[in-house]
Amino acid sequence: MNRIERRPPTPGEAEIEYQDGDFRILKPGAYVRCAATKVEIPLDELRYWDVDSQEAYASPQAKLERLGLTVKL
Repeated sequence: MNRIERRPPTPGEAEIEYQDGDFRILKPGAYVRCAATKVEIPLDELRYWDVDSQEAYASPQAKLERLGLTVKL
């Protein structure tokens, strides 16, 4: 299953295998947790992840936070 296929979400946290440009659901669930902020990310809103570390991020800023970098605007 990929993010284009739609099914009613299963309650709880999903287990995901992050791939280049897509992800594979290993255990169904409604969300994953951001590795930096620990917020719940609904699967239909998941846009940012790291294939090498197999982590999801709520935003590009969350990825920078996870790397220990800060953003000056």
